[in-house]
Amino acid sequence: MMTFKFPFHRLLSISLSGLMICLNGLSLPTFANDEPSPAIPENAIKLSLVNPDRSAGFMMGDLLSRNVTIEVKKPYKLVETTLPIVGYEHRYKGQVSGIELRKISHSHKENRDSITYTIDLTYQIFTTAPVVKPAILPGETIKFQGLKTAEAKDGLVQYTIPPFYFRTSPMVVFGAVKVEQDMSPFHPPFLLQPYPEKQKLVAYLVALGLSLLGLLYILGSRAWLPLMGRPFSQAGRQLRRLSKKNTEANLKLAIGCVHHAINETAKYSVFSDNTAPLFDKAPGFKAIESELKQFFVLSNQVFFEGQYTNEPAQAMQWLRKFCKQCRDCERGLKPSKSKA
Repeated sequence: MMTFKFPFHRLLSISLSGLMICLNGLSLPTFANDEPSPAIPENAIKLSLVNPDRSAGFMMGDLLSRNVTIEVKKPYKLVETTLPIVGYEHRYKGQVSGIELRKISHSHKENRDSITYTIDLTYQIFTTAPVVKPAILPGETIKFQGLKTAEAKDGLVQYTIPPFYFRTSPMVVFGAVKVEQDMSPFHPPFLLQPYPEKQKLVAYLVALGLSLLGLLYILGSRAWLPLMGRPFSQAGRQLRRLSKKNTEANLKLAIGCVHHAINETAKYSVFSDNTAPLFDKAPGFKAIESELKQFFVLSNQVFFEGQYTNEPAQAMQWLRKFCKQCRDCERGLKPSKSKA
């Protein structure tokens, strides 16, 4: 048996040479840290960017989300291997920024002449400081594969998503802080919680509204609320009009208005000798029984006996007070007593 001896270093050299030949014949993917490529033509790309809704007040651990919508004209296509890598911690001016990409998702939709890519990026803050300091969501650079040109010999062009600048806040405040000297435009003013005062204010307004309704109900003569448009309310309005001119004719009309209101309330013709059914139907009028008898005396003097010799103005004034007492009775209120 014959044995051939072949140097091991020659065998390793041949193996590596063959591997290099194979790699040169393959088309390797493009990664985010490749050499810069020419910029994509401006008329071939359209960007729509949704950044966080504020630019201050973020603290360590907070998540910031960005939504990137890119529409590129064909034949350009996104090279997905150039998208940002989850977990990569960016640097700002050579220093670790403390901003880390935690999540990325993307989708695309083909149109007739273009492709729309939607990229959702979620970053997390891993830095803090004793004072407010600036921070940045980096401008991510992605690449597109297109036709080969004189500038892009391999057909690769790139586009940079604009950065987003914001400010981070400290987790705690160090030392004494004077509020009037710390009114930074990057955070809104401190507001007091007005819940107890607001509840008290609402209660006071409700009480005031009920009080005004009560006064309106007691003093009002219009039919704004239930039981306000009853016979003596109407008679009171008529007496106010008649008392503008105090004559015997108006006095007779005023007495007639009160008679009509009493009859409407009792549902029968009331005279001085048949008031008992009125008190049964409307017990509130029992409180002014004496005034009611006085009214019938006045009515008898004016219409039948002709013995009333006082000024009509004095009788009109008493009639208005008596009508108000009757109006209180029909509303369920306690009437005020007046002199005869």
